[in-house]
Amino acid sequence: MEETHFPITNWSEDDRPREKLMLKGKSALSDAELIAILIGSGSRNESAVDLSKRILKNAENLNALGKMSLSQLMNFKGIGEAKAITIIAAMELGRRRRAEDTVELMKITSSKLVFELMVPIIGELAHEEFWVLFLNNSNKVISKSQLSKGGITGTIVDVRLVFKLALENGATGLILCHNHPSGNLSPSEADKQVTKRIKLAGESLDVKVLDHLIITETKYYSFVDEGIF
Repeated sequence: MEETHFPITNWSEDDRPREKLMLKGKSALSDAELIAILIGSGSRNESAVDLSKRILKNAENLNALGKMSLSQLMNFKGIGEAKAITIIAAMELGRRRRAEDTVELMKITSSKLVFELMVPIIGELAHEEFWVLFLNNSNKVISKSQLSKGGITGTIVDVRLVFKLALENGATGLILCHNHPSGNLSPSEADKQVTKRIKLAGESLDVKVLDHLIITETKYYSFVDEGIF
């Protein structure tokens, strides 16, 4: 029996992005078409692609879309809870993929490399998190751990936990990192004090504190680069 092929013009508006992906590959699709595949369908008056274009126009870019909450997405006419959850899940998978790109042992040779490693993890957060990178003798990252998670203005760091994890990982060096959701890169007095305490504790255990980075979405502040260490 001869197989029948239907031209893309015969497909419904909502199905055309899927057909385009099948025929031309994923890179041929626009951002709106990819989102249209996620949400599946539009409404009687608006195709999934047109709905996606409207969402992107409001969000301005994918980065901003990835920060939208469930309720913000559901404010768009045509986006219910299920579609909003699908978009959020896809955005989170993209963020995690970026983070996983840096999983293999990375040798730290500059503060910029630390920033590139950590910005996918904490750069866009609306709350503050404190992380530690544990390094071996070759300055390669053995592991990274979230030490604390707080509000918009700060977190509490347990110095004992820092070195418990350092010893468990066999680390000889560590780098402190936390984000400033406000976008302000200047270290607070509390930032300076916790750095001093951890550095002093490290000296007695022969674990070097190599740097402390404050990270925002696009920039960073290095204690070493700024001559604070």
